[in-house]
Amino acid sequence: MKQYNVGVIGATGMVGQRFITLLENHPWFNLVALAASTRSAGKTYEDAVGSRWLMKTPMPESVKKMVVLDAANVDEVAAKVDFVFCAVNMKKDEIKALEEAYAKAECPVVSNNSAHRFTPDVPMVVPEINADHIDIIPAQRKRLGTKRGFVAVKSNCSLQSYVPALHPLRKYGISDVLVCTYQAISGAGKTFETFPDILDNVIPYIGGEEEKSEQEPLKLWGHIEGDKIVSAESPRFTAQCLRVPVSDGHMGAVFVRFENKPSKEEILQAWKEFHGPAQDLELPSAPKQFLHYFEENDRPQPKLDRMLENGMAVSIGRLREDNQYDYKFVCLSHNTLRGAAGGAVLLAELLAAKGYFD
Repeated sequence: MKQYNVGVIGATGMVGQRFITLLENHPWFNLVALAASTRSAGKTYEDAVGSRWLMKTPMPESVKKMVVLDAANVDEVAAKVDFVFCAVNMKKDEIKALEEAYAKAECPVVSNNSAHRFTPDVPMVVPEINADHIDIIPAQRKRLGTKRGFVAVKSNCSLQSYVPALHPLRKYGISDVLVCTYQAISGAGKTFETFPDILDNVIPYIGGEEEKSEQEPLKLWGHIEGDKIVSAESPRFTAQCLRVPVSDGHMGAVFVRFENKPSKEEILQAWKEFHGPAQDLELPSAPKQFLHYFEENDRPQPKLDRMLENGMAVSIGRLREDNQYDYKFVCLSHNTLRGAAGGAVLLAELLAAKGYFD
């Protein structure tokens, strides 16, 4: 695979920092540009971040002295890279405009942000689930008037625990899904030091999260029709999302009803055998075994299992029959790895493998 020069827009925030750690020794992607807001521009990355480095591993030496660029200077950033990762903290309409500006400057954007998730010709991709949605990119390029430029996004972090577990079971006709998510504070860009209100507490509201959790799976399971992605009409989702005092790792408690109820053994076999294009293409960040089932009654647990396969696998446990739905189970994924920056890097690897950055 050829090498690509990449940039990170929004490099000083938590997800931007996670991108930097993931790109430090990436076999395909060479990090050459860091961009952030005007107040960070012109400083070295080390000075711009200061005491706000939130990763458990030290800041890579390779980025400490890099001068942070102004993300608003699109042409300057775009001239240095083959594509960018985007993880900015701005208003949704501002993010949309910024990402399209990069795309129109012939700089592809792989975004962690939600702004473009429901733009009809922007693929929202989990590479194991709907890799074929990247086939919409030529239609998007036609709309934007670009040859290389486009925007592709990853889905919301809360979905990454339960949609992968449901996906191989769709052949049994999933009709209804109820999910309660228990979401880590890093999903809000927080640590225990910066979010003391969460200690000894649970907050039963995360703005916009329940709508995303109910609607985004249907886009992932949708199909391309002409110049847009049409969302699936079923199953019916209902979601409740809670912020819990956990540093990393989103958990989902899932209740599911089928049109053709499988046996427990069939479900376990479907999870064990499941693999997608990310595994088939042997993408560098792809977990070897995407879905892991734990037999123990008290697993998965964030503290024990969130780093499974470098934080890119999904853990499942407690599968049992239910007296209102057909089955219930719990799932876990690492929200800033599989759910955020890692999922975006994996999407970029898919796009690279398919030639979309050439």
